[in-house]
Amino acid sequence: MGSSTARPVFVITGTSGEGKSTLARELVKRLPELELAVSATTRPQRPGEQDGRDYWFVSEDEFEKRLAEGDFLEWVELPWGPGYRSGTLWSEIERIGNGGRAPLLEIETGGALAVRDRIPGAVTIFVTAPSREELESRLRARATESEGEIEERLDVAGRQLELESVFDHRIVNDDLERALGELEEIVRGALNTSHAGGMAQRGAGS
Repeated sequence: MGSSTARPVFVITGTSGEGKSTLARELVKRLPELELAVSATTRPQRPGEQDGRDYWFVSEDEFEKRLAEGDFLEWVELPWGPGYRSGTLWSEIERIGNGGRAPLLEIETGGALAVRDRIPGAVTIFVTAPSREELESRLRARATESEGEIEERLDVAGRQLELESVFDHRIVNDDLERALGELEEIVRGALNTSHAGGMAQRGAGS
């Protein structure tokens, strides 16, 4: 099966706790040409999260079934917790593209690498905190992880930073408004220059 979008696919990735989720949400408010793709995940739903808005919450069996059927553009095993998985379904990319908008993915680094390889012309953006100390402070402030999970995320962040040079753009989120402005400039530039680039084809690169 094939499906395409006439707009580029944008990917925001980076270390956990550096604010990429906030940047992604604020960016789609500024740019109506974008729509945030909703990931599917096997991790438990957190208080305040809504199925279909924040994530598609699915069972391990359902995730495995969709994976076997080739329904995922990208997926990763989350680097914390007992083997939870998360990924972007091709159907999300197709739905957004068919609506005339550009898909925006806010995903783990491993998934971002997969999108880069499978969708020629995808625009990849790596977001990081200004320092490890600031990253640890942000993780503790949001109070959604246990002490063990925070340590795991910090360890993973160190490994993710080694990969930042393979992405198209790097943004240091030391100030939200400044980082958001830089992100908006990158995305606007790509939207203005890519009229038929970034074709998303199910099965490409697989």
